[in-house]
Amino acid sequence: MLLATINKPRQLLYLSYMGRVSVEELQEGYNELIKLFEDLTTGFRLLADLSRLDVFGPNCAKEIGRAMELCDQKGVALVVRIIPDPGKDIGMNILSVFHYRNRPRIVTCKTLVEAGEILGLDSTAATHGKHA
Repeated sequence: MLLATINKPRQLLYLSYMGRVSVEELQEGYNELIKLFEDLTTGFRLLADLSRLDVFGPNCAKEIGRAMELCDQKGVALVVRIIPDPGKDIGMNILSVFHYRNRPRIVTCKTLVEAGEILGLDSTAATHGKHA
C-alpha cells in the first residue's frame, strides 16, 4: 500500500510505503502525486517513509524512478528517507543518481523522530518558528 499526502503550510510531501507494495499501487500513486503537486511550490520537501514496508514487488524500481523524476521536475529541494532496515532499500541512492537531475539534498535516517528533526518538525523548531 502507498499513502501520499501533503502538509501545504510546511510544503512537505509525505509518502508512506506499507506492507507489500506493487507496481500497480505505485502507478496509482503517481497519478495522486500529480494532483498533490497543485498545492506545492518549488523548494518543497519530500519525506519517504519505508518504516512499515515489508517488500516492494517485482519491477517497482522503474515506477519509483518515475516518481523521483516527477518530484525533480516539480522542484524538490530536500528528500528525507526513513529506511530502518537496509535490506528493504532497493537501491534508492543509485536510483537517485539517475532520476534526480537537479540534485536535491538527500538524507537517509532510521526513525521518524530523526526525520522530523532533519525537517525541522520537532517541537522546539515549531515553537520558535524555525523550519529546515
